[in-house]
Amino acid sequence: MFAHRGLAVEAPENTMLAFAKAIAVGATYIETDVHASSDGIAVIAHDPDLKRLAGREVRIDELTFAELRKIDLGHDQVFCSLAEALDTFPDTRFNIDIKSLAAAEPAAAAIVAARASGRVLVSSFNERRRQAALRLLPGVVSSSSARLFAVALIAGKVGLSPVVRRALRGLVAVQVPEKAIGLRITTERMIRRLHAAGVEVHVWTVNDPVRMHQLLDLGVDGIVTDRADLALSVLLSRS
Repeated sequence: MFAHRGLAVEAPENTMLAFAKAIAVGATYIETDVHASSDGIAVIAHDPDLKRLAGREVRIDELTFAELRKIDLGHDQVFCSLAEALDTFPDTRFNIDIKSLAAAEPAAAAIVAARASGRVLVSSFNERRRQAALRLLPGVVSSSSARLFAVALIAGKVGLSPVVRRALRGLVAVQVPEKAIGLRITTERMIRRLHAAGVEVHVWTVNDPVRMHQLLDLGVDGIVTDRADLALSVLLSRS
């Protein structure tokens, strides 16, 4: 179970408090996102700008990290760096979505500096961003970009298993919604074909415990959720 941006029920998303709350309820996997500040620091944030979280019409890459640290996100929380998160939670595994090309190099540097290569999964919807980070992180595991998965999904739907395997070669997972490009991903047959290609299937973003049970029954390997507390209860009930 991946705690999507931490556990943000009583904390701002993607903050140290949200991560701490997720870990406190038993989460060992955190899903998070990184952008780059104007001075080249890997900053944990989902959006490219501050409009939704802070009501400001300014982009993250237009501010230095010191300036970002002065912005109140609520509950006494501020923006944190990827380096801080990796250092503060050394036993937690992080799923890191590279949100901009500029973030690839500083994110890789933070992972190397924290000696965290063995406990991160690097992802990006964009193949160029994914590759830019992985070139600096030999041996680090990764999930599929949107382009690679689109090829695998179409091939899987028509039964071209060799094409599925080729599209996903070298990856450890696909991280996907239940439907993409008008096609349902979470069917028993499609999950079986993805497993045959050697990848895990992680589905986002699922907050309903009933649906979590259904997806696990179908063979899904991972669930990305805003409600890590509920998801971990589901896991406990199944064990």
